[in-house]
Amino acid sequence: MSLIRYQTPQSLALPALGRLSNLRDELDSLFEVPLLANFGNQTQLFSGWTPALDLYQSNDNVVAVVELPGMRKEDIEISLHDGMLTVAGERKEQTTEGDKAERSERYVGRFRRSITLPTRVDASKVNATYKDGILTVILPKAEEAKPKHIQVNVA
Repeated sequence: MSLIRYQTPQSLALPALGRLSNLRDELDSLFEVPLLANFGNQTQLFSGWTPALDLYQSNDNVVAVVELPGMRKEDIEISLHDGMLTVAGERKEQTTEGDKAERSERYVGRFRRSITLPTRVDASKVNATYKDGILTVILPKAEEAKPKHIQVNVA
């Protein structure tokens, strides 16, 4: 006989939610893989192109890093509205007239990626740079959102 530690119902439900989230991610990735080479761009009908995005936070800034390989900065649009950062654009096909693709695995076409920011930011000080296919958006936190150090006085 083995002893099993008692777990409250809340702690049992949390791992199940994690597994459901993983299942959803796996199902999403299923539609991102081109199933048949002959259909090429038709698989984009179901999935589109979604660039990878990382979001970091420090005491003063929120930083978004987006992978946009093969794009020109003129084809990238960035907007900030009601605490949501949106990066959109279009990657254009780079073949010339008359060329026939033997194999095409890179997505082309429009994309739109939106993410809710974890805190308020100062929209007037947002800065974006694009280098080597990596877009970095630095969003300075609003003064009221920055952590404050409060001195405790001993009486």
